[in-house]
Formats: sequence, C-alpha cells, structure tokens
Amino acid sequence: MLNQAEELLANTTFQHLSVPKLVEESIRQGEARLGIGGSLIVNTGKFTGRSPKDKFIVNSGADTEDIWKEANQLMSPDCFDNLWKDICSHLSGQSVYIQNLAAGASPDFQVNIQVVTEFAWHSLFIRHLLREPLNDQNSDYLIVSCPRFQSNPDRHGCQAANVVAINFERKIVLIAGTGYAGEIKKSVFTLLNRILPEQGVISMHCSANHAPDNPNDSAIFFGLSGTGKTTLSSVEGRMLIGDDEHAWSDAGIFNIEGGCYAKTLNLDPISEPEIFNTTSKFSTVIENMCFDSESRDLDFANASITENTRCAYPLEFIPNASATGVAGHPTNVFMLTCDAFGVLPPISRLSPVQAMYHFLSGFTSKVAGTEQGITDPVPVFSACFGSPFLPLRPEVYAKLLQQRIVKNNVNCWLVNTGWTGGSFGVGQRMPIEFTRALLNAALSGQLANNEFGCEEIFGLEIPLSAKGVPNHLLLPNRSWHDQTAYHRTAKHVKSLFANNFLQFKQFVDDDVSAAGFKLN
Repeated sequence: MLNQAEELLANTTFQHLSVPKLVEESIRQGEARLGIGGSLIVNTGKFTGRSPKDKFIVNSGADTEDIWKEANQLMSPDCFDNLWKDICSHLSGQSVYIQNLAAGASPDFQVNIQVVTEFAWHSLFIRHLLREPLNDQNSDYLIVSCPRFQSNPDRHGCQAANVVAINFERKIVLIAGTGYAGEIKKSVFTLLNRILPEQGVISMHCSANHAPDNPNDSAIFFGLSGTGKTTLSSVEGRMLIGDDEHAWSDAGIFNIEGGCYAKTLNLDPISEPEIFNTTSKFSTVIENMCFDSESRDLDFANASITENTRCAYPLEFIPNASATGVAGHPTNVFMLTCDAFGVLPPISRLSPVQAMYHFLSGFTSKVAGTEQGITDPVPVFSACFGSPFLPLRPEVYAKLLQQRIVKNNVNCWLVNTGWTGGSFGVGQRMPIEFTRALLNAALSGQLANNEFGCEEIFGLEIPLSAKGVPNHLLLPNRSWHDQTAYHRTAKHVKSLFANNFLQFKQFVDDDVSAAGFKLN
C-alpha cells in the first residue's frame, strides 16, 4: 500500500507496530498503565467525550454543495491549509505511529484509510476498531491525530484549541488538541456517511446481530450512545455482527468496523458477561476508569473521571462474534430510544412510514458524559440517531432506509430503554430483563402474532401482552400513578416531536409527516 503519510509528512519517523509492541510502547511512553490480563488503562485527559461543536467540514466548492449546512460547520480551504501546514511542522522530527486499515467488511464497498497518531495507544485503539484491508491498493483517506497540537481559532478558523477538520476534496481528516480516541472513530464514520450513499448504500449508526446458524435472519439496532446498542446486540444466542456502525446494500448488511467501543459504567458481569469479560483481555483499551493502583481491579461504579467510561477491543473478543462481519437483509429493525420523559412504550410496532418518521426524529436522551458538558440525561432529537455524523441531509439516509424496509418486508419496532412509571427523577429505568424479553419475542416472530392495541397519543401499535413482561409496563399510562401528569407529559412530548419535524416536512411525503400524529 502506498504510504500517503510519508509522502506528505516530511522529516517524520513512522512506526508501524504490532498489537503487543503498541501495548509495550504505550506503557514505555507513560501513556498507559498495564491492567489485569494485559489490558491497557488510559486517561484521555481534558476531553472525555466528543466535542461536536469543534468539528468542521472544509468548504471546497463542488465537493460541499450537498453538505447538510444547517448541522455542519464549514471551514475555509485557506484555514485548513494553515492547519495542515502547522500540524506537519508540529510532527516534523517526531516519531509517530501509523496503521494501514480499512472500513467496511464488504469487499465491494471497503474504504482504505491510513491513520497517523501521536499516541501509541491511539494507534492500538483504531487498530482494534477498524479492519485489515482486503487489498493493497492505495489508501483512500488519511487521518492525522495530534492531541498535543493546539489549534489557533484566528489562524485555523475554528473555535478552540481542539478541532476536527474533514476535507473531502483532499481526502484528509485532521484531529488536534483532544486525547479522546472516539473522535478518530467517528471521523471514519462521517467519511463513510458521505461515501456510501453515493453508491446507493445506507450507512447506519446501529449495532447488528443474526441467528446462530442463519446469517439471513439478521437484526439491526439503531440508537445513540447509551441507548443499549452494544448491550442488547452482544447477547448469548445471537451472532454479533458489530456494535455501532453498519451499512445496508443490495446484498444485505455489513459491519463498517472490526471492533467494539463499549460503555463500562456499572457494567454487570451477570447481565453483560460478554462485554465484561473483554475488560481483562490482552490489549483491550480501558478509557477513563478508576482502578486500584496495586491490584489494578477496575471500579466499574466510579464515575469521578467521567460517566463516559469505555473499553475498546477487537470484535473477536466476543465469543459469539461473526467471523465475516456480513449478513443478509434484516428481518427486524429496532429503533432504540432512551425516553427520559417515560411516556413511550417499551416496544411498539412501526409501519414503514412510521419507521421513517421516527428514524428522522431520532428521539432519545443524551447520556451523561458522552459529550462535553452533559451531566444529566437531556431529551434530544438527533436525526437518523446520529446527526453529528451526517454530512448529507437526513432525508438522504431516511429514503434509502425506507426503500430497503419496504423492498425486504422488514418488521420495524420502536423500543424505549429509558424510563417507565414517570419521568427521570420520578420513575425508574426500564429493567433490562424486560427489554430483552420483548426483543427475544420480536426476533422469534412470536410478538408479531400477539394482539395489538393502538396507544392514544402517539398512535403507536402496542402488544397487549408479552411473555415475561408485566402487562402494566406495556402501556405507559398504566405504569404512572398520576394519570393527569402522564397525559400532560405525553402531549408535551408529542408537541416536541411536531416542532422538531417541521425541519423535514418540505423534504418528505405528507404520509411521513403525518405518521407521528395518527390520532389527535
């Protein structure tokens, strides 16, 4: 593979190290501590989550005409050139780490990416998260991550000392001033969200799994961080395709990544054994977790550094992981929402137009710690369950999704993993055992055969009974003691949906706009 970085970064020494050597180098450089089983314990510094307000797309004329400008900040080519020159100067004379990797398990749509990092553990992180290239063709994109470089807002056209700058025309991504490795991962996803739709493939912020002996019985789980994508897809009895980013082509679905990046706060070895066990495997990267300095035991309940504690590991660390990362068209699509208001049912069946409505709405609650400045769950709307990563307008992805749902006769479900019996602070979080029981019933086909009723405010189809789940939880109003408060809150949430969807009305058919308001 042509070493694009060596051509562009003169006087810089590149180290292409194996996983064991990266572990050794991270410790030798003082970037990390050795954990139980040979895991790597790191602290990301000031930034313990993404900083979406500091991400920019370079305004390069024709290449940015179709960019979703209402949601993406633009940087001038001159400012990007200044940033690039200054980062090159910063790296001159340094020894940095390089990986030739790829995004996309499908050979038809794989994108080769070269990643250069100042930190050895960042190189290990992205090696876990991406894939080995299926060919030795030239790299398609270059990502350079420099946590030690501080950007200058006046010279670089940004807002702070940290910045993520994506130049689609030059096929370069620059990340500076932040040690949070998730910025590298999500920059790759943003690239794929631009590249794949142009080929008629929808890129999706979702996890996915399939039946043990049948890759054609697959399921995808949309959702923002903290809604349960990783936990609900990494389960015994299903083969994990991936936990966060996938794409759906004419041939079926495939994983964009080659690893997992799981939240670890309050990780339970009993209910989440597959993920828990990865935290003591060799080379797993443990981010921002408190630990005993002598025994190196991890304190999973301690959020004093951040609530966004995480671990990164290769997909094969999950015992039931798919070896190929590909599967057929999904039988079921689940849209996970963490409803802090407690008014959405634990599961409801969606028509294709309702699925498009809720996909565009992307209603959930940001979980504390995932982004800078978030300390409590905050109800939000995030288009396509991932608006910070969408370079194109959301309708582009939603229309591709609706086409594939209709063509393949897919069952669609809205799943609330948030609150029940009241809003946040009054009610309680939906017990995970009930969520799993409902998902299992949907995956087996049993739930679709149950009797359904229509919820009165959102017009959602709700099963009237489900094995292993108390009936009063299935209809949200029944779990509230104060019915007046329930109706007031539900109608308020309905108005939030309506106001949010105004931005999409001119771009979608009337039946989609009306899908959230079947009953008034």
